[in-house]
Amino acid sequence: MATIAKRGNSYKITVSLGYDLNGKQIRKTMTWKPESGMTARQIEKEINRQATLFEEKCRKGQILDDRIKFSDFVEIWQKDYADKQLRDKTNQRNKQALERILVALGHLQIGKIQPHHLNEFYNNLAESGIRRDTKYKCIIDLKEIIKAKGYTVAYVSQLSNVALSTFSSIFKGKNTTKKCAEQICSTLEYDLRELFEPVDFEKPLSNNTILCYHRIISSILGEAVKQGILLSNPCSRVRTPKIKHKEAEYLEENDVIRLLQSLEKEPLQYRALITLLLYSGMRRGEALGLTWKDINFKDNLIDINKSSLYVSGKGIFDDETKNESSKRVIKVPQSVIDSLKQLQIEQFHKRQMLTDEDWQDCDKVFKASNGSPLHPDTLSSWFKRFLKRHNLPNCHIHTLRHTNASLLIAQGINVRTVSNRLGHAQTSTTENIYSHAIKTADEKAAETLEEILTQKKA
Repeated sequence: MATIAKRGNSYKITVSLGYDLNGKQIRKTMTWKPESGMTARQIEKEINRQATLFEEKCRKGQILDDRIKFSDFVEIWQKDYADKQLRDKTNQRNKQALERILVALGHLQIGKIQPHHLNEFYNNLAESGIRRDTKYKCIIDLKEIIKAKGYTVAYVSQLSNVALSTFSSIFKGKNTTKKCAEQICSTLEYDLRELFEPVDFEKPLSNNTILCYHRIISSILGEAVKQGILLSNPCSRVRTPKIKHKEAEYLEENDVIRLLQSLEKEPLQYRALITLLLYSGMRRGEALGLTWKDINFKDNLIDINKSSLYVSGKGIFDDETKNESSKRVIKVPQSVIDSLKQLQIEQFHKRQMLTDEDWQDCDKVFKASNGSPLHPDTLSSWFKRFLKRHNLPNCHIHTLRHTNASLLIAQGINVRTVSNRLGHAQTSTTENIYSHAIKTADEKAAETLEEILTQKKA
């Protein structure tokens, strides 16, 4: 039962919840202060109501204090905040990071976490050999090992649950993940170090990655402050890792011309998709999220209103755009519209050749061969092979977005227009990312002005 004690102008309510493992009594307390003007009878009635409500919450475990373990509060944060407020992709990435965070901080009482605990954790992340995404390279002839065991590659692939394409990649001398390497070694009854060696094992995590860990912890402890468990967030008293400004990666004009020429030999779908990304500056997910009703063939307009994403365990799904400003309508050249028209006709003919069982009907512009939405990683993998086939500079799909913006700014298109086409919330974002292009355009403007005035003067 709750006890009530008057302390000056306020009242202290205490609820006893039994004893802990050490025989120490567990108590929860709260302070209630009556509003000015309340009568003695009103105060008595309200304090008893507050005491009853507080005791009920304590019994149900709804009252927390700073002695709760960090790992226990993370579960509450995950259920009440992360699962409801964060995007699936972000939530999945956070859960992976939390595995490492909980090992370091999970055992601590949340109220005892101090800046030095966080600094120690961040310093540990900056050490070499800490990476979990280290790739592994086969150091012997794996085909001979499989043959010596009397197995076929297909049989080992089935037993190890490693795709045949992964084996093909390993045979060509390419790297694989630690998980795949371990599964192969386990099937062949070898130690990992006998068949594989780590690549770039000593490479530390980047400051940007460490900062992501810091932001997750800060979000969790910030929620504890909002719930009244902590008075302040210790993350605010930590010096975060410095992030070096990195210029956006983009292709030079000559390489863009070579890329467009090389596309002419590629399948229509990829030709249309890469051309669209280059001419529109759209994000990968935005392009893959397009449906045919988003294309205005008459006015050459594209309505960008969603994004196609993939999350393990959930599959491919449509999500909102990155932010509200990312919802936009942009105009594209006639050549892009023409390629999309050709693609629509090609898809119609493909559909006619397949049965209902073989075709998964969806209204996406870019589809897999069976009509289902195109996997984002399928596009990225194809693009990587395409660049290698045609001896083009190694880059990422997102490089096409940067190239689009850089070329527009360099040609004198004002930053606000470029920012709106990219879907940036603020022009300052565009200015920070494409400072190199802005500088080039500024230099070009100065030279042009000098030429004009020199000629006038002459």
